Amino acid sequence: MDKRFNDLNTYLRKNFGCRVQKISVDAGLSCPNRDGTVSTGGCIYCNARGSGTGDHARGLSVTEQLIRGKQALSKRYKAKKFIAYFQSFSNTYAPIDRLGQLYGEALSLEDMVGISVGTRPDCVNEPVLQLLEDYAKNYSVWIEYGLQSASDKTLALINRGHDVRCFRNAVEATRNRGIKICAHVILGLPGETRSDMLHTAEFIADAGIDGLKLHLLYVIRGTKLESLYQSGTYRCLEQQEYSELVCDFLERIPPQIVIQRLTGDPHREELLAPLWSLQKTETLSIILDTLAKRDSWQGKYSHHAGQFCKAVLQ
Repeated sequence: MDKRFNDLNTYLRKNFGCRVQKISVDAGLSCPNRDGTVSTGGCIYCNARGSGTGDHARGLSVTEQLIRGKQALSKRYKAKKFIAYFQSFSNTYAPIDRLGQLYGEALSLEDMVGISVGTRPDCVNEPVLQLLEDYAKNYSVWIEYGLQSASDKTLALINRGHDVRCFRNAVEATRNRGIKICAHVILGLPGETRSDMLHTAEFIADAGIDGLKLHLLYVIRGTKLESLYQSGTYRCLEQQEYSELVCDFLERIPPQIVIQRLTGDPHREELLAPLWSLQKTETLSIILDTLAKRDSWQGKYSHHAGQFCKAVLQ
């Protein structure tokens, strides 16, 4: 089988008939796990930039960020259409009028076919979901919920500020609105074994979602995780070890779920460890090679797959 997993680029090309690229947007929003609503410390792996670009702090508007992104991605990938990815912090965590202004500004630009909104499962309510449902009538709309782990013990350890039930409730509230749901999962969280991570895979398989992003836990300077790493309390995954875990995970994920990411993109200047996480192309190659050596693919061990597996992956 040549096609080993249901990748995002292929999915977008099938839906839009051309190359579609996501453009990261920093809208300058906050997070209840930082502003005191839930906590002031944030998750142990997150720094003050919130995994974003920092463009808002540099004074760039949503429009300016998207125009710049369109120019770069058109040149690099020959992309014809674009999706605005609201990435930094929690992008449903603002008054509804403010959210409508941000999303509307992004969608007003030429060649924008949709938005993808990164957020927490404890940061959605009926007005937010109704707003996104309205946009979904005319655009491709994704909401990306950070789950990270299906273990409440792990979520408490990483100071996530919500439990697994919160994620489940958010997914249930989002379904049947025309909004696509993507879940974020981190592999290599403190204290988690392979068995724990595969439990998360089985949970995701049954969660009723449409997309999945897998991330490596890497150590960023200025985070609580840095202290654990420096003290020897936390050990980073090795490249081959991570790649094997990704394959284990994919084998349990139904083939209709769109795999949007297989590893993260750390900022070089912030990264402490592991340094191999900067070698994204090499890591992706190892993952594909491992699947090939196993004669394996996404959904191979999923009870959801059935005959649908080959139809999706061919």
